[in-house]
Amino acid sequence: MSEQVRIDAWLWAVRVYKTRSAATTACRAGHVKLDGRPVKAAQTVAPGAQIRVRQNGVDRFLEVTRPIAKRVGAQVAQSCYIDHTPERPRVAVPQVPVRDRGAGRPTKKDRRELDRLRQSLDL
Repeated sequence: MSEQVRIDAWLWAVRVYKTRSAATTACRAGHVKLDGRPVKAAQTVAPGAQIRVRQNGVDRFLEVTRPIAKRVGAQVAQSCYIDHTPERPRVAVPQVPVRDRGAGRPTKKDRRELDRLRQSLDL
């Protein structure tokens, strides 16, 4: 299992990025770090390597367990790394009142109630 695999190919193979070119672009932009240091796309990965990937403003921390170069199914891909990403806290989204379809425009009283509800949610 001493196969040499580029980090961009590995990130694509384990389905972190949808395309290999997207993985390469992320490496160039500095969104991928190997053992705490920014890497180029041609850097090779080995088992035990710690990879930090920044996607959509969220950092994912992955540990390589098996280097693979070909894209595989999702279950096989998940067995090639250990995800150490901390769980994100859930943000409570207040429910917006929904009017029945065909109920017409809100009356002045309905608008005042909606305004009071919105003000109490803005705390």
